[in-house]
Amino acid sequence: MSVKSSSKSSIRFICQCCSKPLKLSQSVGTLSLSTTQQQPAPPLPLAPGKSGGTQAEDPTSRKETDTANLQDGASYGPLLDDSLMSWEISMSWETSDTFTLLRNVCCIRTLNSIQETILDIFDILSSEKEVDHPLCEECTNNLLEQLDTQITITESESQMYRCCLETRELTTCEDEMEALQKELKSLELEEARLVQELDDVEKNWKQAAGDLEAAQAETEKLDQQEKQSQRDYSVLKQQQLELFDELMSLENRLQYAQIQLGRLMKTNIFHMTFDIWHEGPLGIINNFKLGCLPTVPVSWSEINAAWGQTALLLLALSKKMGLEFKRFQLVPCGNHSYLKYLTDDSVQLPLFHYREQSVFLDKFDLAMVAFLDCLQQLKEKAEKGGLRLPYRIIVERGQMEDPGDRGEYYSIKTFLNTEEQWTKTLKFMLVNLKRILTWVSQR
Repeated sequence: MSVKSSSKSSIRFICQCCSKPLKLSQSVGTLSLSTTQQQPAPPLPLAPGKSGGTQAEDPTSRKETDTANLQDGASYGPLLDDSLMSWEISMSWETSDTFTLLRNVCCIRTLNSIQETILDIFDILSSEKEVDHPLCEECTNNLLEQLDTQITITESESQMYRCCLETRELTTCEDEMEALQKELKSLELEEARLVQELDDVEKNWKQAAGDLEAAQAETEKLDQQEKQSQRDYSVLKQQQLELFDELMSLENRLQYAQIQLGRLMKTNIFHMTFDIWHEGPLGIINNFKLGCLPTVPVSWSEINAAWGQTALLLLALSKKMGLEFKRFQLVPCGNHSYLKYLTDDSVQLPLFHYREQSVFLDKFDLAMVAFLDCLQQLKEKAEKGGLRLPYRIIVERGQMEDPGDRGEYYSIKTFLNTEEQWTKTLKFMLVNLKRILTWVSQR
């Protein structure tokens, strides 16, 4: 809103239904909002055909009064505009009491009226005053027609209800009353039953809530037990795996031990310790040649070592068979092995020889004959067990018989003997020892 010193100002009103502008008449242009608000609003006109007290009033006074009411009920409030001419609204009562749009007229406002108008606008904006809503002619006619229709319908219904009350048509018959009474009793019983069911349901719900709480507590307890069981299971599983690994290790060690045991059981300790074979006429024990040939010279240190291995083999076989020699005691000492008499320990018969020793006075031949004596005792012990040796021994002469060479005898002595015969006799002796060794190993 703007106010200038110009003598002209404008006030605009808009219809709240169709939003058309409304004009004020010259007679109400100088009225203020406070003055018009205090005037009573005229009653709404009745529908056509109905008499009303307002028909007899002066059209001019009614026009002024209605115009003031329209000013009081403007929803958008008066707006001042120095660039526009003011609009004047007047009422026409020739056909019906409605608003009409008139020509543009000028209005002269005083400073006092302008100030009062501004103060009223501020009061309206601050919600201290209420404003009615103005309508145009067409919208007012529509509103009046709707109100007339509603009044007619309401009066018709009121008249009908009044007639019904007078003729007692609203009362129902006795049968209907009895049916309604029965239905009411049935509904009351149903209501009581439903109330009882509701009580039962509430009791069941409370019981179910209690059971649910107990079940939740039990579930939590079972969850704790399950977690503890899982931890115990994990510990036991770890122990099981550790024990399983240890068991597998023990089984592998046992299997290896069994393999080694089987291999050892199949292994002949005598064959592994005493390896006997021959190369032509030369007998060999543990890679030591026992004997010599003119074409195959062998040192006496090797022959002495071979005699030491042979003496050890004979002593081991006698112990294995539980034989104790009768006349001699065999003492294996490597390349210095010897025999001694059981009756005289001071006399030793050496199974070793050196070149500087005298051939005729050498005890080496006596030791070899004593060795044949011990071998003969072992041969007799083995023959009692069913063993048959290929070469026969004649202890008295210190000889061995070759059954394949027309019964020839070969002496084990070096005195008056050749190297070939002596070496062959030693070979026969080793063959007999190998036969006894195989026989004892199989037992």
